[in-house]
Amino acid sequence: MEEMTYLLFQAVLAVTFVATAAYIVFFISRNKAIRKISRILMFVSGILQTLYIVMRFALAGHTPITSQHEAVFFFAWATTWAYFSFRWWYKVKNFGTFVSVLIFALLVVSSFSEKRIDPLLPALQSFWLPVHGGISLVAYGFLSLAFCGGLMYLLLERELKSKKFGYFFARFPSLDSLDQLNIHCLTTGFIFLTIGIVTGSIWARQAWGTYWQWDPKETWSLITWFIYLVQIHQRFTVGWRGKRAAVMAVLGFAAVVFTLWGVTYLLGGVHSYAG
Repeated sequence: MEEMTYLLFQAVLAVTFVATAAYIVFFISRNKAIRKISRILMFVSGILQTLYIVMRFALAGHTPITSQHEAVFFFAWATTWAYFSFRWWYKVKNFGTFVSVLIFALLVVSSFSEKRIDPLLPALQSFWLPVHGGISLVAYGFLSLAFCGGLMYLLLERELKSKKFGYFFARFPSLDSLDQLNIHCLTTGFIFLTIGIVTGSIWARQAWGTYWQWDPKETWSLITWFIYLVQIHQRFTVGWRGKRAAVMAVLGFAAVVFTLWGVTYLLGGVHSYAG
């Protein structure tokens, strides 16, 4: 079965690479037939990602989010399905191109991490592992969409500001559409992030007898939460929109990345991954 999971992971990488390449070709050529192919391939990638997680679960006997490889892969999976859930309600031109590049990048990062399955530490043998860990990574998936939308907004805004209605103007949706995308993904991600922190605190109380330890990852999770809280508060109180909101979406995602990777490698702590 381990050999099958290895082959399945390679299939995920291959299909996602082709899907991303197809999205890029569509972005350049604007050929609608290629767009349809790219969406189908990305959907297939999402299914294969789900199968890989199920197989890892069968091998490990627990939700596969306890190593660096598993957490990053789950992040990519969450981003993939967050994108499709978003697209079910909204149509944003060429959004899939940026999201597919990010998903493929996450999968590549996961491919360089150790893939072995280690025994689960006693503190992690809890019902709260899939609840807290899974919800937190789903939050990151939606916040990554806000990052992609913010990046698109900044590229288009820069082009419009220079009064050169060229490459991005012809391929991107309006600034208002991108701004609405930002707040939708940001709000959804923030709700999941809040639930993730609350469930993590409950778990900490059960495991260590305290709701909060000020562990490096806990601290940076709280910092990240405050960054997004400021964005939402300012948006609905003083009307933060447009470029300022897009910049904050990018900065917020930088905090997400540091919380997921930087803390593990630079600061350590009890939340460090096993591999």
